Amino acid sequence: MIIAQQKSIQDIASMIEDCNKVLLVGCAGCVTVCLAGGEKETEVLAASLRIKRRLENKPLETVTFVATRQCDPEYIETLESYVKDVDAVISLACGVGVQYVAERFSDKWVVPALNTNFIGGSLNHGEWEERCGLCGDCVLHRTGGICPIIRCSKSILNGPCGGSQYGKCEISKDMDCAWQLIYDRMKALGKLDKLMEYQPPKDWSKSRDGGPRRAVREDVMID
Repeated sequence: MIIAQQKSIQDIASMIEDCNKVLLVGCAGCVTVCLAGGEKETEVLAASLRIKRRLENKPLETVTFVATRQCDPEYIETLESYVKDVDAVISLACGVGVQYVAERFSDKWVVPALNTNFIGGSLNHGEWEERCGLCGDCVLHRTGGICPIIRCSKSILNGPCGGSQYGKCEISKDMDCAWQLIYDRMKALGKLDKLMEYQPPKDWSKSRDGGPRRAVREDVMID
């Protein structure tokens, strides 16, 4: 899932300093799970902004709404009645959600309340770790389900570097060497021979460079 963290109250307030009424839009998707932009966080941020502005003798009126997803135009349409009479929209979503809201309501000032950090998974409650580099050409079937692009500090694809020692990365003694993890996993599966197979160069053209990527499923598209 997408992992995001809320910006400081000072940063968010500075984006709407000339506004008298704002709409705060949370998202019930990824940012709810990572405790950054769900219903609770949306209400707390609204209250914090009102208090800050009251102390500055510049009262702020807030309206709150939590969309099912902000990365889907279908759910952004539900914001229309809320957006009409506000000066700005504060989006508590990932960067995709902010852009979708800004595109749909192009006459409104739309600002981000969150910093979008990475795609990852939960380690413990309140702790997440990056696990996917969005490279567009997955190699996990060759590495025992462990991503060397993200979990290796140098994104090495053909084995460990000379800096790993005792199963740890030279970057930090608390960081596992991804290739040690890969080796141990493949050994446990009885598939070490797979690591010796020739692999063609990775197709990096499917990665980020070259403009925004697009995925199309023609079998489910509606004309």
